[in-house]
Amino acid sequence: MIRTTPLWRSIAVVGVASLALAACGGDDEGDGTAAGESPTAELTGDGELVLGTLLPQTGSLAFLGPPEFAGVDLGVQEVNEAGGVLGQDVVVNHTDSGDTSTDIASQSVDSLISQDVDAIIGAASSGVTATVIDAVVQSGTVMFSPANTSPDFTDYPDDGFYFRTAPSDVLQGRVMGDLVISDGYANVGIMALQDPYGEGLAENVTISVEEGGGTIAGGEAIIYDPNAANYATEVTQMAALAPDAIVLIGFAETLTIIPELVNQGIGPQDVPLYFVDGNLSNYGDQLPAGTLDGNKGTLPGAETTEDFQARALEVDPALEDFSYAPESYDAVILIALAAIAAGDDGGEAIASRLVDISTEGTKCTTFEECAGLLEDGEDIDYDGASGPVEFSDVGDPTQATIGIYQYGPDNTYTNVEFREGQL
Repeated sequence: MIRTTPLWRSIAVVGVASLALAACGGDDEGDGTAAGESPTAELTGDGELVLGTLLPQTGSLAFLGPPEFAGVDLGVQEVNEAGGVLGQDVVVNHTDSGDTSTDIASQSVDSLISQDVDAIIGAASSGVTATVIDAVVQSGTVMFSPANTSPDFTDYPDDGFYFRTAPSDVLQGRVMGDLVISDGYANVGIMALQDPYGEGLAENVTISVEEGGGTIAGGEAIIYDPNAANYATEVTQMAALAPDAIVLIGFAETLTIIPELVNQGIGPQDVPLYFVDGNLSNYGDQLPAGTLDGNKGTLPGAETTEDFQARALEVDPALEDFSYAPESYDAVILIALAAIAAGDDGGEAIASRLVDISTEGTKCTTFEECAGLLEDGEDIDYDGASGPVEFSDVGDPTQATIGIYQYGPDNTYTNVEFREGQL
């Protein structure tokens, strides 16, 4: 069963998460419980696994919303078709995460917590997650992001409740730096939005470029306000540095930055432009034909199979992109399997088993197969649509794949290769 939580219900309970954030914000006294360790021995489930989503319907990452929602809905559908969890269908309540320029995420979290969801899938934006993670953790709810890549969350004091299927940007930064250097560009400019994602990825691209023998133009990344009216000042600063190539780490504001780069003579056809997962999108006629031709970008995630794409399209026939759909799907399957392994659908119980079901057991690749093994008393090791899922003790993937993509003259991208790495 899929239920959508309307915005007016979210507004009705605004304030709860804000109070929780005030109580937890900046608290360095968390007990540091590792993901996979039971935060409490008490089981709190009520027999029905209820999921909430905190994913972008609006805001700077709205283009990632459709594939992420489709991945969640596909996962719920397949779990329920295979018998559900603990004899009951899984329920999902969808809400909007917005972006960091609004308070939508806090309102959505308030609403989901008031509905006693057992796990929240989201947010997509690392910056959004940073604003609500304390409230989610304090409520004893699992927070499971399919797309957060900020390194900040690896050691975050989340009491064992935070997990993600997307790898830390330590890996994407490494691959991006290697890619730019191997393409023959030694003096690399970086423009990055000011938030945990942008600054964290810029730091890791910098490390990789310098380790590869290159330099960062101007010595450091140019950090910009993603909500600025324009980016003429930052682009002028970049033009003065005369970089061989530019890595642009951003979101929707990319569509404002690119024309300014063109106006100042350092557009994608003058200076190679490299995109990241936050702005790698099929821009089509949003930009003049040929603007992005030949330019490249990186995106975490293994190759999406034709079978998975077909199943996702049955859920949402309008899908044009599958970014983070497999990671969202795997989040649902992993949460459901953890509840079965624990014999309880409560957040604490789920958190206590997520590491176990992703490592050192009998390999299985579908919910039905894995659930059957659990019912037979076997330990399992789930490998999913997004690739092998091997959680560390702090809830991070320990191995992952980064795809490299290249734009054609129609401003849409296709895959060039995939590179695997360990974290």
